[in-house]
Amino acid sequence: MGITSLWLFFLLSAPFALIVVMSPLKTGTLAEAHAAPAATGLSLLGGVLVAMWNYMGWDNASTIAQEVERPQRTYPRAMIAAVVLVALTYVLPFAAVYLTGVPSSIFGGDGSWGAVAGAIGGKFMGFEWLRFLIVLGGMMSAFGMFNALVLSYSRLPLAMARDGMLPKFFGKISARTKVPWVAIVICATCWALCLGLGFKRLITVDIMLYGVSLMLEFVTLVALRIREPELKRGFCVPGGMAGAILAGVFPLALLTLAIVESNHETVVGVNGLLFGALIVVTGFLIYFVTGKLKIRRTKPVVMENIEELETA
Repeated sequence: MGITSLWLFFLLSAPFALIVVMSPLKTGTLAEAHAAPAATGLSLLGGVLVAMWNYMGWDNASTIAQEVERPQRTYPRAMIAAVVLVALTYVLPFAAVYLTGVPSSIFGGDGSWGAVAGAIGGKFMGFEWLRFLIVLGGMMSAFGMFNALVLSYSRLPLAMARDGMLPKFFGKISARTKVPWVAIVICATCWALCLGLGFKRLITVDIMLYGVSLMLEFVTLVALRIREPELKRGFCVPGGMAGAILAGVFPLALLTLAIVESNHETVVGVNGLLFGALIVVTGFLIYFVTGKLKIRRTKPVVMENIEELETA
């Protein structure tokens, strides 16, 4: 999965690299070729949420730490490099296109990068080749992100089943491929049910739910500093207790923005904030009911062969 994602990154970045290289050749020439489109209704707060969505998900890497060589050393380096690459891949193409004179409002709708690429690359034998490459890159980007999310999220039900927090059935691993196939099928089913919600609604709900779970992680960080100050850690947030608290302040502020925005959205006819709250409450209820019905194991499941998961 890692090698596949790396090659997909290079392939999907190539068309944007071409935009960066070719844009200076058309400085100021596209200002009149594209009239500013009508506003799409995406507010500044909505734009902030999209930016948050583009940069979130770093804690997902923790679910596959057992399958990574030297994670204490590898993760910080990989995350710093990834943040720099993500920022550059957003800023450089947009800055290059700005030189062509295309109005910034053109980026408010779907397919805007394709339209810009078509104007910059022109036609070759009647074929807008750069637009095609951008669309193809978008498809590879979606596949790469989905591939990575399947890897990280499918390990959560697996780990919870092994710790007795979900029925043992969720922890089934394929004998041939060594992957948690039950968890993958269940996650894929839930994702398929969300396809009709639309991009903006999905972002709003996703950030709200993800933000709540992320805040639990920051609360846990502070709690562990208090309860187990001598616990051996692979990485320690500097600054003592103040550093641990400050690490969660800004994410909490952004989470508040997401909650404010979700209150203005409707999902399947329900207020977005209420919809997210119902999902959170449903999770607690399922956990409580499965415990009462003794569906969950009362003790954590000991991994019989830890090498199975490491090679998954």
